Amino acid sequence: MEFVRNIRFWHSRRMAQDSSVTEALPLTEQAYLALRRALIRGDFEPGQRLRVDELQRRLGLSSSPLREALSRLVQQGLVRALEHRGFRVAPINADAVRDLTRVRLLVETETLRDAIAHGDDRWEGRVVAAHHSLALVEKRLPEGPVALDDDWSERHRALHMSIYSGCTSPLLLGLVENLFDQAERFRRFSARHRQTDRHKNDEHQRIVDAVLGRKTDVATELLRRHIMGTERSVLEGLQAMEEAPA
Repeated sequence: MEFVRNIRFWHSRRMAQDSSVTEALPLTEQAYLALRRALIRGDFEPGQRLRVDELQRRLGLSSSPLREALSRLVQQGLVRALEHRGFRVAPINADAVRDLTRVRLLVETETLRDAIAHGDDRWEGRVVAAHHSLALVEKRLPEGPVALDDDWSERHRALHMSIYSGCTSPLLLGLVENLFDQAERFRRFSARHRQTDRHKNDEHQRIVDAVLGRKTDVATELLRRHIMGTERSVLEGLQAMEEAPA
């Protein structure tokens, strides 16, 4: 059921990108999806003030659904609430990156262990299909550093969520979704600033092979390295940005 909910969520995001369908969604959901997509994509700078009046003009929505959406995004860690002073985009700094990595390692490795222990044949099929979908787009990426687009990000998320979908704990799955989306904002940021490439297709292939082979210890170690690789990439991007000429 949780995997089905994830699919419905991503379907609603696709719907939100289609102007002919967006109006069918509640206004708060329209505001939430639009803001969340913009935050993860990096349309707003880390720490930038999010003024409701400016967002109204940008999104064509009233203040009430925007404030509700911003409050929801505060709970997810993508936005910071300022006491009596509105909202700001959550910062991206070394401390935030390391803290997120620490929690991801605890939560995602445990979720993976549970998924491998309880995943069935349909779960394996979801993993294979999601990996194939991601591999197709990764083969088309040029060599060297690239700016990751929405298509790659959605396929990448679908792969990881399909792997975790075998987990029997709704609480863990909810935490994983939130943490993964915070990490996605960091990934998109680092892809714009770092100078090296990670060959992530190879990493995903090894993780999937270990997962489908039910090699729990190998899979969790590969996932640990994968998450740590994201941390290194983001820290590299931060350093490159700091060293860039003003």
